[in-house]
Amino acid sequence: MFPLIAVIFLLVPIIEIYLLIQVGQVIGAGWTIFLVVLTAVIGVALLKAQGLSTLNRAQQKLQANELPAREILEGMGLVVAGALLLTPGFFTDAFGFFLLFPPTRIWLVNAVTSRMVVSSSVSMRGHHRHPDSNVIDGVKYRRED
Repeated sequence: MFPLIAVIFLLVPIIEIYLLIQVGQVIGAGWTIFLVVLTAVIGVALLKAQGLSTLNRAQQKLQANELPAREILEGMGLVVAGALLLTPGFFTDAFGFFLLFPPTRIWLVNAVTSRMVVSSSVSMRGHHRHPDSNVIDGVKYRRED
């Protein structure tokens, strides 16, 4: 895993610099900087809308007593998308918009969840169930007739 991360941290800046130089030679440095800032601004606006939509769906699932697992994963994808869109460059912007676009983000979440194994366990420490339903575990109680 470490070699992959090291390669990514080395290659991504090199690719970004290369693309910025190439685009700057074609359209000029000023327009290149303008495009980098514009993609960040557009990305943040779209990120806000997508994030609110995902948050609303998560809250609806919570209110229905359902686990919003898919929404949590989509939210994590949106966090990564936001970081990529705020990073100056066209290469990271392309991946940021890829994660920001709902169909591709959903496809990626489905790909990740298909490889996941979900398990759960419930711990009932300190809670003992008594066969007599009139017994209440507690520190203070008062009987009222």
